[in-house]
Amino acid sequence: MSLLQPDRYFSSLACIDIKHDLLGAGLTHVLLDVDNTVRSRVDDDVPPAVLMWLARAKEAGVSFCLLSNNWHANVHAFADALGMPIVAKACKPLPFAYGAAMRRAGGERGSTVAIGDQLTTDVIGAHLAGIPAWLVLPLCDVDVKVTTVMRSFERAMIGARQPEGAALTSEKG
Repeated sequence: MSLLQPDRYFSSLACIDIKHDLLGAGLTHVLLDVDNTVRSRVDDDVPPAVLMWLARAKEAGVSFCLLSNNWHANVHAFADALGMPIVAKACKPLPFAYGAAMRRAGGERGSTVAIGDQLTTDVIGAHLAGIPAWLVLPLCDVDVKVTTVMRSFERAMIGARQPEGAALTSEKG
């Protein structure tokens, strides 16, 4: 696995097929980034399609742990509202928080995948921790300054690669 390339690339969480992509691959534990993966940085809302996907995944037996670099107290309240454990202040891409998040989700390397919207934190961190990394398009274009700067680098690394489910997303919009 290349450190800088996601193992899979999706247009959104909702485009990930729970039975085929996750369970069919033996992935029953998911480490989820928060900002711009699960909730929008514009309004801190979780899109309805993402909420439905999370509910369906939990029903199917998938366990989650949120994994965030966020330092604000509201990220803990957010995790509580979703009924998920969280490792905040994770210092991604450093891999130590991935181990803590895997333990909280009840997973091991062979049954866990990390999903996030950034190559430079989520993908690199997951790969350093020895687990697959799936990239999703960010929910919106609003980001903190350092992430905005890194997006240009990320676009260059992804190149012409198109996210899975992009056709479904464009048909909805």
